[in-house]
Amino acid sequence: MKTIFGLLAGLLLSLPLAAQQIQQIPLIEVEGYAERKVAPDEAVFSIALEEKKLKVNDAVSTLNKKTQALADLLKKEKIRDYKLVADNYSVDVNRIYQNGTVKDSGYVARQNLRIVTSATNEDLQKIVDAIQKAGDMSYNLQFGVAEATRKSLETTLLTEALKDAEARATLIGSTLNLKGLRVFHVSVEPQFRPQPMYLMSAKASMDESSNMLIQTDEETITKRVFVKYTY
Repeated sequence: MKTIFGLLAGLLLSLPLAAQQIQQIPLIEVEGYAERKVAPDEAVFSIALEEKKLKVNDAVSTLNKKTQALADLLKKEKIRDYKLVADNYSVDVNRIYQNGTVKDSGYVARQNLRIVTSATNEDLQKIVDAIQKAGDMSYNLQFGVAEATRKSLETTLLTEALKDAEARATLIGSTLNLKGLRVFHVSVEPQFRPQPMYLMSAKASMDESSNMLIQTDEETITKRVFVKYTY
């Protein structure tokens, strides 16, 4: 026990000393920055399904029929290059709160569907048509940069940000005649994930003869680093 207390006491005494030694090290800190403007390459239709029935089986069955109807219509429309993803499936008691009282009225089944495709897919209007025909469904459509695209740019942006920091440090060093610059510490700013760009939200009641007019803005992907140099 005395040994443990001794180690802790030694550690507590060494921390202020270490901090003081760091403060005595001559440092300069520079920021490195890189960015890319990327056109959205992913389109996501989000559909929230909900069915209320007195019996669990009826709620689940109706929900499954709607999901299957949409899947069949997407195939029938011969839409290319898409994924239909189902998640967040749940069945709960339909509990109603009214005038200070609680009443259970059957069950509610919920499921989220996502139709993921490319932003340049020529079949986007066909997807809208399939959603319309599948039944009483609300949807929203969002455009953004796919995760795979972000990851492919990660190394490039990090390299450019580090080179930018190095160039700034070199400029400071040569201007102030600082000799023997070398890296002391590097930190990377946490990656910011912007929300996909919102385009449309609709109750599936669009005129079948209408065509989608799509115009999206580029998204800026950035990387920022902070580098401390000693000399």
